[in-house]
Amino acid sequence: MSFPLLTATAALPAIGAIATAAVPAARRTAAKWLALAVSLATLVLAGIVFARFEPGGERYQLTESHAWIKDFGVRYELGVDGIGVALLALTALLIPFVILAGWHDADPLETNSSRWRPTQGFFALILMVEAMVILSFVATDVFLFYILFEAMLIPMYFLIGGFGDRAHAGSDENAAAQRSYAAVKFLLYNLAGGLIMLAAVIGLYVVAGSFSLSEIAEARANGSLDMATSTERWLFLGFFFAFAVKAPLWPLHTWLPNAMGEATTPVAVLITAVVDKVGTFAMLRFCLQLFPEASKWATPVIIVLALISIVYGALLAVGQRDIKRLIAYASISHFGFIVLGIFAMTSQGQSGATLYMVNHGLSTAALMLVAGFLITRRGSRLIADYGGVQKVAPVLAGTFLIGGLATLSLPGLAPFVSEFLVLVGVFSAYPVAGIIATVGIVLAALYVLVLYQRTMTGPVREGIGGMPDLKVRELAVALPLIALLIFLGVFPKPVTDVVNPAVQHTMHDVQKKDPQPEVEAAK
Repeated sequence: MSFPLLTATAALPAIGAIATAAVPAARRTAAKWLALAVSLATLVLAGIVFARFEPGGERYQLTESHAWIKDFGVRYELGVDGIGVALLALTALLIPFVILAGWHDADPLETNSSRWRPTQGFFALILMVEAMVILSFVATDVFLFYILFEAMLIPMYFLIGGFGDRAHAGSDENAAAQRSYAAVKFLLYNLAGGLIMLAAVIGLYVVAGSFSLSEIAEARANGSLDMATSTERWLFLGFFFAFAVKAPLWPLHTWLPNAMGEATTPVAVLITAVVDKVGTFAMLRFCLQLFPEASKWATPVIIVLALISIVYGALLAVGQRDIKRLIAYASISHFGFIVLGIFAMTSQGQSGATLYMVNHGLSTAALMLVAGFLITRRGSRLIADYGGVQKVAPVLAGTFLIGGLATLSLPGLAPFVSEFLVLVGVFSAYPVAGIIATVGIVLAALYVLVLYQRTMTGPVREGIGGMPDLKVRELAVALPLIALLIFLGVFPKPVTDVVNPAVQHTMHDVQKKDPQPEVEAAK
């Protein structure tokens, strides 16, 4: 039997989480270094997975299959395709930065305080989320995916509700109530989506007699799976609803600004740059692959919802006074672009959407983490409390600017390539939708540049004068992310080469071909 590389990549952070949680109470620093070492080792394994993946090979590679719950036909089946391997690599890459950025976020509020914050638990929960997300990207058994899809809510709930924003450190009971509200709202929304998905998962098993993606695909190919049109549509809606909540897509998005605003900055990055990607990834892997006809049937409505997300999220970002909530609404707009690219049903749109997932993870992590460093120094998330930062902390201001420019998809930075591909794919199939989507680009430039202008330029406001610039640990977080944004903006080929064959498989599943450009005959 070959070495179970995918299992090892997911098991390492899970084991690391248990080991980190078991570190003695007084050894907080040791727990941090252990968590960081485990995340780096996981990154090495993810790099091996990425290197061993052959873009021109089988659709699912490095496969593993073992009987799990025989009576119900559930198997422990893993396999990675081009889309999954790109997101697996993104997850493993971001977690070390999340840990470094949150190095002091779970320290005791006071040196000798009885209100001790469980540092070990904080980092253990982050590693546990990483393990579940990695497994969800490689699970090819629908029931196994569902278990992971729901289980990751538990550590995320405790990360949001148990570890609040450092800007609220030492604040009153209202801050704790807001954290609790955000955590419960996150949990209830996602549990509601998961319960509806569970009904659809059971329905799929009743119809197909299997949870295995490969077996269901084979049954479709040989004609032995005869799914009624109405049944397929209902099952599609059950899956899509859960993924739209996780993504999040308008109007199921309202939990995200609360969760990102009240969570610590690293946890906010974990939410939007890692966990939420499971929703859009699952639309490609499960909705389009399992229910191709229903996906095409629902496309017009989903495109409208995606366009509303793009414009609505951007408009609300323009009007925000809270830095973290501004970035949260910007992410809702960006997820609209991702969903729009997926359901444009063109190879350019889906390649762009997958690349957008990767690039959005990098750009949001860069902007949010630097914003977190800024907020920690000032102790406030309000834009009005800042001004003139670039005069006292030029490196912080510079990294913040590059993260913001990446968010607005400036040419030369990674998100531009993915947004361009999405728009090309959408314009070729739905020109009006493409025109409306460009409004989001204009609004992105507005909210990013206004945010920078109000926080970084102008006279130095009270409380800003003594602000220190980025320290070594913070530079170790910001600079590699900025370097990746520039590298993938100039040379996206390493990712597109892996993604494109998987996109072609998805296009084959839905039996769609790219629209041919209309060329007028020469007169």
